[in-house]
Amino acid sequence: LFRSPRMVDVSEKKVTKRVARAQATVLLGQEIMKKIKNNELVTKKGPVFQTAIIAGVMGAKKIADVIPFCHPVGLEDCQVTISTKGDRAIIDTLALVTGKTGVEMEALTAASIAALTVYDMCKALSHHIIIEEIKLMEKTGGKKDFRRK
Repeated sequence: LFRSPRMVDVSEKKVTKRVARAQATVLLGQEIMKKIKNNELVTKKGPVFQTAIIAGVMGAKKIADVIPFCHPVGLEDCQVTISTKGDRAIIDTLALVTGKTGVEMEALTAASIAALTVYDMCKALSHHIIIEEIKLMEKTGGKKDFRRK
């Protein structure tokens, strides 16, 4: 049965503290990784990881503008951290709100936008960059909790 798209009614849901964590992995390759100095990669566009962190937070704050039927939430916290492991950048995000709807999409969007920003800022160095995966790691505070093993 086809059903018209619509926003889900959350008026009966309880207000709870809701937290979501997501992760994105970007395969940069050894060529790009050799350019990292003092835990930062700088290209002609500027500091890659610092810019990606800012972009990730900005993306999380705008999620209701780009995902249909995603409820706008007043994020109380959004954190983006980037570490490196081998030839990969690991982007970890956290989104937090006290409200009636979860923040999985905000955490996933922060990870996605940060990963895309890393790609954009590094594409002049190599087009072999691969955004390998974006995944929800954990969510708490709603009907049921989730933790990726």
